[in-house]
Amino acid sequence: MISRIDLRGAAFPEGGIDRDLLPRAELDVEAALEKVRSICDDVRHRGTAALIDYAHRFDGVTIERVRVPAEALESALAELDPAVRAALEESIRRARLVHRDQRRTDHTTRVVPGGTVTERWVPVERVGLYVPGGRSVYPSSVVMNVVPAQEAGVASMAVASPPQAEFGGLPHPTILAACALLGVDEVYAAGGAQAVAMFAHGTEDCRPVAMVTGPGNIWVAAAKRLLKGRIGIDAEAGPTEIAILADATADPVHVAADLISQAEHDPLAASVLVTDSEELATAVEKELEVQVAATRHVADRIGPALAGRQSGIVLVDGLEQGLAVVDAYAAEHLEIQTEDAAAVAARVRNAGAIFVGAYAPVSLGDYAAGSNHVLPTGGCACHSSGLSVQSFLRGIHVVDYTRDALAEIAGHVVTLAEAEDLPAHGAAVKARFDWKVPLSK
Repeated sequence: MISRIDLRGAAFPEGGIDRDLLPRAELDVEAALEKVRSICDDVRHRGTAALIDYAHRFDGVTIERVRVPAEALESALAELDPAVRAALEESIRRARLVHRDQRRTDHTTRVVPGGTVTERWVPVERVGLYVPGGRSVYPSSVVMNVVPAQEAGVASMAVASPPQAEFGGLPHPTILAACALLGVDEVYAAGGAQAVAMFAHGTEDCRPVAMVTGPGNIWVAAAKRLLKGRIGIDAEAGPTEIAILADATADPVHVAADLISQAEHDPLAASVLVTDSEELATAVEKELEVQVAATRHVADRIGPALAGRQSGIVLVDGLEQGLAVVDAYAAEHLEIQTEDAAAVAARVRNAGAIFVGAYAPVSLGDYAAGSNHVLPTGGCACHSSGLSVQSFLRGIHVVDYTRDALAEIAGHVVTLAEAEDLPAHGAAVKARFDWKVPLSK
């Protein structure tokens, strides 16, 4: 059901563990680029008509318009199961608590008398937020996209989610209800690369955005890569992944359940256990057989995900090697189920989010921990962060110098300009003085 990789006794180079030794899904975004290029160009030229055509071709639905009418949003919220509404409201409340504390404040530094540099934090003016559809419905992704954008002060936002044949060509009603609950009234029935192209180029209905965020499939990732520069992006999200660093103190029931929970997303989802306990590894393998047999979505998602090359149990010599492995893997979600888990978690450098101990499973973070579940995948956690308020802010330096403050540094500016063979740079400073002003040497 799940393979083993035995790294015990292996010698690793000074630079660390070779990532190629670790489980990872094959995701050829470059190959997908050429396939999405024509789609994006078509949306750029034909706008809404192209989106309607692609809804029929890719989603199997016939729609007459792409923008979701206001009455559909209102109806979805009115008909939402009260228990689901209560759960979404609590998820929103907790997410706001965490993301509100991420807000930045402007700061002015007095460099010299009369010379200051202020860093202003300015929100992106308009963003497009992508919410996946298809195998599952993700109202939680509405929350995770919208809340940080709102807390950052983004003035204009639009949500896109694939049209569903079961719901008359509209996105899933729970998606619509979540949008309404958050006060988002601009929602589009568009999925895949065509939705990203709609956001980037604009259509008759949708104004172009400055940035696109949110998880998606390989076609969404490829469109983000293609259009990056025209739009800002959060990340090229790939299949979801979990790594669990565990020792002999971990409960195999918990570990197996958490591996299965990520495998449930997608046949390419990655579930990785890193442990120095062969006894735990064996117990988890046995527990997987028991739990998978009692789980839905086995044939189309969980089975292929656990058996795929992206999943596995990695055996290591001890905690130090285990930490090296999880840092090299740089998981989207990393659980620490070891003795003194908090101390171990504090030593991790590379992860999208870290879940500490037996009672902080990834599924808590998916819905209601208050953290964000839009996280870097495919090893990108070694250089990138998850979605946050900061994702929607730009730092702008405001430079304010008086004549005397410029005069005090002008000589150094001219010297550096001449050292770089850029005399006009120096001349731009000289032009402000008769050059008899005493200048620093």
